[in-house]
Amino acid sequence: MGLFGLKPPRLAVLLPAGAMLAVGVVLATFYFHSPHATLRITTGPAGGAAERFIAAFVSTAEAEHPRIRFETVSVPNLKASSKALEDGQVSIAVVRSDVAPPINGQSLVILRRDVVAVVLPPGSPIKSFGQLAGKTVAVPLGPVQAENAHALDLILSYFNVSPETVKRVFLPFSEIGLAIREKRAVAVLAVGPIGPGQIVETVAAVAKATKGTPEILGLDENEAIAKRFPGLEDIDIPKGAFKGRPATPDDDIKGVAVTYRFAVPTRMLNAVAGALARSILKTKGKLMALTPLAAEIEAPDPDEKNPILPIHPGVAAYLSSGDQSFLDELQTYLYAIGIPLSLLGSLIAVLWGLFTNRRLAKDQERVFRLLMLADEAPKANADELASLEREFRSSVSACVSNLLEDSGKGDHAPVSLAIEHARRAIENRKTVLAEAAARAHADEKAAISAAAD
Repeated sequence: MGLFGLKPPRLAVLLPAGAMLAVGVVLATFYFHSPHATLRITTGPAGGAAERFIAAFVSTAEAEHPRIRFETVSVPNLKASSKALEDGQVSIAVVRSDVAPPINGQSLVILRRDVVAVVLPPGSPIKSFGQLAGKTVAVPLGPVQAENAHALDLILSYFNVSPETVKRVFLPFSEIGLAIREKRAVAVLAVGPIGPGQIVETVAAVAKATKGTPEILGLDENEAIAKRFPGLEDIDIPKGAFKGRPATPDDDIKGVAVTYRFAVPTRMLNAVAGALARSILKTKGKLMALTPLAAEIEAPDPDEKNPILPIHPGVAAYLSSGDQSFLDELQTYLYAIGIPLSLLGSLIAVLWGLFTNRRLAKDQERVFRLLMLADEAPKANADELASLEREFRSSVSACVSNLLEDSGKGDHAPVSLAIEHARRAIENRKTVLAEAAARAHADEKAAISAAAD
């Protein structure tokens, strides 16, 4: 216990630490019991397959993770989707590997892999892409018709065929078969997965219009094309991939494909990216119940060295370590964050305590000085008392300033008592000196009067 009831500074150290602990408990409660994350995600072109898939994905993801909310961001096309990720407007973007991939993007999961196929009518004389020069190719109308036509341009350029020499006619799907039958087009460009999709529907339309078995134009140079254009990848198309009886194609052939992916920024924390990928891959079955498009979801290859959309390190770590190891790593990651924060909180508490101790020591010094002023005042002469009074006023000013800052935070009675004690001592001494001066003046006056008589 200190002078005049001043307590040791232990409480000043404990109060900030206790306050920070209370704040930590509140934040932890808020974190675990309320929504704490909002992820913005692009929808892909309006009316496209990506938009339908995103709607199903958001519904499933929010049901599985009620503390995470997804906010969809509409974009006019795939290029705009990539740009939204580059500009930091979204956390997840639907991108296509051959359409302006974001420079800061890395792969989270592969949503689907679409073959770029040229469907030929039965008995077509065209046996290579180079023979399409000067011909007309039909392209089904749709949200990504321009992107599909651009994929054909890349393949043609590999064969030194100027894209301008290959005419395109964009037609509603109902007119595709008729255009082939009337020879308004020699082939159809179809982009879709192996399985149900645009290629299967195109093969069926051409077969119906021509009463024969369509062919798929093979691409033996697919590996070289994929190396020249990293947005494309080589793919093996098995016999009967697009029609079982009669088989289309009628033998295994080679081709190229594009991939739709969820891309995330490179700056996304590894733990977050890994958790997102894990969630998507684990809920694939539920997604398939909402949309057949989810059947194409797959994990990126951790060993793939794609320079365009490399796998995010957090996803690669999850895929290589497995569930349990990933959860252990995530726990370690949280500890790695929590321990420094805890140490920082302790450091702040210590520094605050030292600051408070120093401030309290200064207050005690002022109190002791006020008491000393009270002791010195009864013995001071007029000049000394004037100096003591000036020092007293300065001390009172400092004490009042501290009282205003610490209003309601402590016991200020000792300071008030010391101020009052010093004030009374100075006032009493002033009174004594004034009376002594008055008596001296009276005695001097009386002496002068007596001398005159």
